[in-house]
Amino acid sequence: MTEVDHSKNIGASKWMILGAVMTGVIMGPIDGSIVNVVLPSISRSFQTNYSVVQWVPTIYLLAICSFILVYGRLGDMLGYKRIFLTGLSGFAGASLLCGLSTSIWMLIVFRAIQGLTVAMQMAIGLAIVTEAFPPYERGKAIGIYATAIALGLMVGPVLGGLIAQYLNWRFVFYINAPIAVISLVWGYRVIPPGKRKPGQQLDIWGAVLAFVSLFSILLYANRGKNWGWFSPQCLTLLGISVMFGGLFFCVERKSEQPMLDLSIFRNRRFTLACLSSLINFMALYTVVFLTPWYLSDALYKHVFAVGLVMLAFPLVTLFVGPLSGSLSDRIGFRGLAFAGMSIHALGVVLLSRLDGSASSLDVGWRLAVCGLGAGMFQSPVNSAVMGSAPRKFRGIASSFLAVMRNTGMAFGIAVAGAIVYSLAPFTTSGHAGPFTGRELSLFLNGLHWAYLAGAGFSVLSAGAILLAWEKN
Repeated sequence: MTEVDHSKNIGASKWMILGAVMTGVIMGPIDGSIVNVVLPSISRSFQTNYSVVQWVPTIYLLAICSFILVYGRLGDMLGYKRIFLTGLSGFAGASLLCGLSTSIWMLIVFRAIQGLTVAMQMAIGLAIVTEAFPPYERGKAIGIYATAIALGLMVGPVLGGLIAQYLNWRFVFYINAPIAVISLVWGYRVIPPGKRKPGQQLDIWGAVLAFVSLFSILLYANRGKNWGWFSPQCLTLLGISVMFGGLFFCVERKSEQPMLDLSIFRNRRFTLACLSSLINFMALYTVVFLTPWYLSDALYKHVFAVGLVMLAFPLVTLFVGPLSGSLSDRIGFRGLAFAGMSIHALGVVLLSRLDGSASSLDVGWRLAVCGLGAGMFQSPVNSAVMGSAPRKFRGIASSFLAVMRNTGMAFGIAVAGAIVYSLAPFTTSGHAGPFTGRELSLFLNGLHWAYLAGAGFSVLSAGAILLAWEKN
């Protein structure tokens, strides 16, 4: 059955499939960003050191990224619906357990389980959407899907601020359960049942090597500030990641049923679009990381006001993403993606020029420029990645794109943070803002150069996408 025939059989329900997948997928980015706002409340509740509490978001990110590739391969083997619904069920249960935790270590363990389960949705969601829509509508559908991730990342802090102000921190986790149940029932009814492919086996050695390599490099990016980028612990993590990554590619090259079929990288469009997406999220998360910090500690905004200003980014992306994706179905992806990253670079440069007297409006319209660029870029590139992957590899292609996204997030924050910490060392000492006098000047200087680094990532991403042409 061809892709077009498949989509005709689904008929109008393809939009229902998209809705069900988006409802499940949006919880991952919301939960990744909402918890940071309530970390002080969690620390006080369990009367524990803040360095221990930081493992609550860290373990979640590590669990997601380390297992995404495995789930993508399992989806290709067992069917996407089974993996997606299993993830939803586990996520609902883990969220309730997080809210019921009676110690910080119990919360960290359940938070890891939460990451392991939500990774199933994040790995498979894009593959389900790609299967449901014909090629001439794929960009539009993926554009709408991408808005769920962008919106979740930005709405999380706003919800976290409201919950921190009016409710108990445990409700950050409780609110996941009903949403997961709705998506579970909805998905069970509308997502087509997948077929288990006979004779397929999971590459256990490849899965283990990928897990160790990804876990090590992401832990390095996440904890480098605290441990020191060139400390023995961090250099060991970096060495382990490189060694196990090299072993992974050696094993996959020789395996009869590899977890990640390396032949997929012979496709120039797929490889360079994924690379461009990685760098794009480094640029994106420079903005996502630095701007709330600037609003809070340089402009003295309350946490809820910070969240409202940050909404300027996803609200523009929400409208632009589907339009850009739909347009890419007609004219191709490279021109739109290049223009998007160029606009994003301009927005980040404009953010770098802000000082301590800026208004919320000054920040908001610059974020809107960044959101315009991101919306123009992401939908066409995601569509190009999924469209260039053979149908039998769509699960692993979806999960690999998710790895690029999450790795870019981690390294974008790490690089931006390292620049600020080096130029304004007092920011690493636990000293909280608002900053004044010389400290404010040093902080703003650090932000200036960190933003410019983010603009540089945008330029590199635009360059990579220009090279993503296909040979005849």
